[in-house]
Amino acid sequence: MKRTGIGSWLLILVLIPACFGQGAADNDPVLQAMRSEMERSKTELKLEQVPAPYYIDYRVNDIEEMIADAAFGAMRGDFHTRIRFLRVTVRIGDYKQDSFYREGEGVGDFMPVDNDVIAMRHQIWLATDRAYKAAAQALTAKQAALKQFNVEQPVDDFAKAAPVQSIEAPAKLDVDPRPWQRMLRNASAVYEDDPLIQGVDAQMRFEAITEYFLSSEGTIVRSGHNDYQLNLAMTTQASDGMRLDRSHSYVTANLKELPSEREFLDKANELAATLKQLREAPIVDDEYRGPVLFSADAASNIFADFVGQNVLGAKPPLGQPARTRGAWATSYKSRVLPDFISIVDDPTVASADGHSLLGHYTVDDEGVKAEKVDVIESGKLMNFVLGRLPIRDFPTSNGHGRGRLPATPPGPSLGNLIVHSSESVPAADLKNKLIEICKQRDLPFGYYVDTLGPRLGPRLLYKVYVKDGHQELVRGAVFGDLDTRAIRNDLVAVGNDVYVDNRVLNIPHSIVSPSILFDELQVKRANANKEKLPEYPAPPLVSGK
Repeated sequence: MKRTGIGSWLLILVLIPACFGQGAADNDPVLQAMRSEMERSKTELKLEQVPAPYYIDYRVNDIEEMIADAAFGAMRGDFHTRIRFLRVTVRIGDYKQDSFYREGEGVGDFMPVDNDVIAMRHQIWLATDRAYKAAAQALTAKQAALKQFNVEQPVDDFAKAAPVQSIEAPAKLDVDPRPWQRMLRNASAVYEDDPLIQGVDAQMRFEAITEYFLSSEGTIVRSGHNDYQLNLAMTTQASDGMRLDRSHSYVTANLKELPSEREFLDKANELAATLKQLREAPIVDDEYRGPVLFSADAASNIFADFVGQNVLGAKPPLGQPARTRGAWATSYKSRVLPDFISIVDDPTVASADGHSLLGHYTVDDEGVKAEKVDVIESGKLMNFVLGRLPIRDFPTSNGHGRGRLPATPPGPSLGNLIVHSSESVPAADLKNKLIEICKQRDLPFGYYVDTLGPRLGPRLLYKVYVKDGHQELVRGAVFGDLDTRAIRNDLVAVGNDVYVDNRVLNIPHSIVSPSILFDELQVKRANANKEKLPEYPAPPLVSGK
């Protein structure tokens, strides 16, 4: 229901509500169970003095995973799992006002992994019964809560959508894990060349996910996609106790895009080498204010945090007059970025710059066909990405309703957030522009950010000296004023390079970003606690000593 794999096929037909998919759908036991229970629920689900549902949907995720983890050259975990999640939503009322409120937002549960249609039907039946009863209680609570507010511009609770049929092949995980496990062992053994490395982890997580969606409106969807992840993470401490971290992830929808064993080991050695350099690097000056250049890799984090989170058309809580949530809730049709930047979210594209995109899907988790959305046009916020919960001025979904089973219902989520510039320059020229700004302000150096860590903290940060352009690695920095105001007013140049940042946690999505230059940001010394160093040295690399 989300992304399609490379070479997968898709047929999307708009159907009348009474018509369900045939052929492949009829032979799928999961769809058989879902369809049988949907027909029963539509005719039999009715409590005395409680309205019958006007809408029901079933979502099932069938997930097969290979997970392995190595540390210090030895395997620490190796799992091959299979699980099915079920989520049922029952809505009472009508599209204008319904029971989707608190406990009425749906019920999650596990499904049998055996293809036993009767067993699956029982699980769906029980979940549907619980969801209906919860919806009845939620509708009463919601109506009582609404009496406390005077809503001047009422917005419907649920957007109508044309029924869709989309039947794809199920996903399969056809991978021999042994070569990958060997890669993990070898990569995590790089600590042997540096006894001051305190933590080194190499992980793999390969997933095959088949997703099912069935609604009482007549929508039926089955899709399959694969996610492949390889992760490296290392830690050390400087002599003053400062903890230093390096990590790198390969995340792709195409197994062939993962690195070779040699490339993975080279990356592990590169991370270990930069940890040694960081231990020996000086701490940043107390405070700096001036130009800062971000690589495309680092810039993807900035666009994810300050743009991605603020273009989600999330419906505000009951009684709140705001259009949506987030920092741009009141910025519709206002300038939020420089006028030479435009941004789209387009789940319909499968790749960028030769890399597969995890944010690619054809039908979202609410049964709506994915759409390209021009969220920012020439610096102005013109659209939000939306699911089927309308917000003011946006009454319909644009196919961005997605969720993680079984915990949460679908909501507005990113697909592929792609940054464009009408005035991009060669990425190499951005360093020259950085130096030029420093000269104009009589600054001896500027800063270049290669990679960012959690909370947008720089992990690899370099001083770029005006005199000869050479770079010096420094550590222990934070940004003092990197926020939505800064990306609106202080972002002055964009490179023509492309970095694909595939993000698989929470709801898989992708950020496609160029490098960017700010003419002024504050860089200052982090106020971080120094941890004590280990009291005695690491054990010898030869057993028995």
